[in-house]
Amino acid sequence: MKSKFTLLLAIFTLGTFVIKAQNLQLHYDFGKTRKLTTATLEMFKPDKYGSTFFFVDMDFGGKIENNRPDGMNLAYWEIARSFKWSETQKLEPRVEFNGGMGRGDGFDYKINNSWLIGGQYTMNTADFSKILTLQANLKHINDGKIDNGEFKNMTSYQFTAVWALNFFENKLSLIGFADFWRQDHAVVDNDGSWTTSKFVFLTEPQIWYNTCKNFSFGGEIEMSNDFGTNKGFMVNPTLAVKWTF
Repeated sequence: MKSKFTLLLAIFTLGTFVIKAQNLQLHYDFGKTRKLTTATLEMFKPDKYGSTFFFVDMDFGGKIENNRPDGMNLAYWEIARSFKWSETQKLEPRVEFNGGMGRGDGFDYKINNSWLIGGQYTMNTADFSKILTLQANLKHINDGKIDNGEFKNMTSYQFTAVWALNFFENKLSLIGFADFWRQDHAVVDNDGSWTTSKFVFLTEPQIWYNTCKNFSFGGEIEMSNDFGTNKGFMVNPTLAVKWTF
């Protein structure tokens, strides 16, 4: 996947502000230890009571240590629902579920299921060409890190910012998110030793040139700190194409 444990492009959950959309993205990750291809399928559907958004990421190939060279190595998905009772409502309650699984060379693993509940507040320009959404969530991570036989921080918190900026009559789009959450987890140091981390930061700004209403090309830069099992700050750029149905 494009390294996601958390909400991707939640800007689509803005309900009355955007039309329904489905798109398929194909990214090639140039990260030093990545060199993999990710297919992402997204869907957004609003209704009079709110909106539903989901995405599925699928990773293929790559040079990640212990990855299998054949077929799909990882599948991950998120689904979120926001609720409204007014057409002009800016503060919306929300719920979200995350989960996935992967396979390595001779072993399989899971991405622990997570449940989030909280709220989101939206700010936008009059024509909705520029939108910012801020979220605060309680986060429950199933099967969280075990320390001395006891679960730690199964219930914590997550803060998210999501933005969508459109320019030149929607020819150029700058979209993305930034997540910060609390989670006890193990990370690998440069010398190969395992240490622990208590916080995770992840952001994935994207840039798209929209040639028409269906086809776009661009890319993203994933920046993270102590994300997954990687210790410290990492930068992984991609080149991508997108088809909007």
